[in-house]
Amino acid sequence: MGVFAYKARDRQGQVVRDTVEGPDPMSVAAALRSQGLLVIEVKEQGVGQRDILEPFKRVRLGDLVVFTRQLSTMINAGLPIVRALHILEEQTANKKLRDVIGKVRSDVEAGMALSEALERHPEVFGRLYVEMVRAGEVGGVLDRVLLRVASQLEKDQELRRKIKSALAYPAVVLVAAVLAAAFMLIFIVPIFARMFEDLGGTLPLPTRIAMGISGLLTGPWGLALAAALAGGGLLFARWLRTEEGRRFWGRTVLRIPLRIGETVRKAVLARFARTLGSLVAAGVPILQAIEITAASSGNWVVENALMKSRDAIREGHPLHRPLEGEAVFPPMVTRMIAVGEETGDLEGMLGKIADFYESEVEAAVKALTSIIEPVMIVIVGGIVGGIIISMYLPMFRIFELIE
Repeated sequence: MGVFAYKARDRQGQVVRDTVEGPDPMSVAAALRSQGLLVIEVKEQGVGQRDILEPFKRVRLGDLVVFTRQLSTMINAGLPIVRALHILEEQTANKKLRDVIGKVRSDVEAGMALSEALERHPEVFGRLYVEMVRAGEVGGVLDRVLLRVASQLEKDQELRRKIKSALAYPAVVLVAAVLAAAFMLIFIVPIFARMFEDLGGTLPLPTRIAMGISGLLTGPWGLALAAALAGGGLLFARWLRTEEGRRFWGRTVLRIPLRIGETVRKAVLARFARTLGSLVAAGVPILQAIEITAASSGNWVVENALMKSRDAIREGHPLHRPLEGEAVFPPMVTRMIAVGEETGDLEGMLGKIADFYESEVEAAVKALTSIIEPVMIVIVGGIVGGIIISMYLPMFRIFELIE
């Protein structure tokens, strides 16, 4: 028995995609025809390959934005949700997303609400997405809420792109410097080391340090050191997922010098304001909106502050009051939130805060790039230049040793 992926049309003319077990393609096609389906295509699917590749498949944020906007447009045009999902399933290029849409469509056809169907796929539709859709269903404004979700995803994608663009250059330069240093220590330094040993004499301290590091990398301890570093990195990454690790990283990343920490802080504040504003505008209750915003903030410091504010709001305090005691929230943010609460336009004020900090992030990224470039040049020059100088220092004494 094998697993076969098929594409067929049902009695209503709608395209159906699914998988089924069978002995061969002909038997599978015959079984599908007996169910009243017009078979278009049947392909054998390797079970082992499917299971191995499944964890590596992902849905890009851009694909999710396109899906959300198209679903909103179809619902606004009066198409039933099931029909709209059928159309999107047919035209979606991303296989992972297409399979998820098919499962969501099947659940909705079985009588499940759209938000409940989306909630069954947290790897694609996060809690923010699901809760906003649920609020849209309750308020009868699903099409408008979906547009708001798409706008939220686009803003988040743009913010991530700006941060990545600022960090891409120094990361590439640093990796290139490490690789160049490793190449020199493993292949070049040993040649000089053998030459200096033949000449004899006492070598300068920088040369002895470079030769010692080279001997460690090329000797029997080299693989053990690499394995220890890799294992330590994995353990550290796992520790960062714990509550203590998240608290450490959340605080540390906001204190990184060279304006990096300040840029991260502005990005976190922009995400906080945009997410909370979108949830409030969609009609999500404030306590639930704060909880969702905290979970999606991406920083433990902001998450902890928001959870404290949720407890204070439950006791009857306004939102801005507990945030005033948190250092991560500047006075401008808390005052604008206070004005929004007083005027009944909290989502509007949060939107203005998000717009302000997004523009601040863009300006900070440009400034950060101009600062990091010379710093990286100094670091790379120090690493590579230090190794070269350490190897050439003994050259000045070669003639003395020969004599």
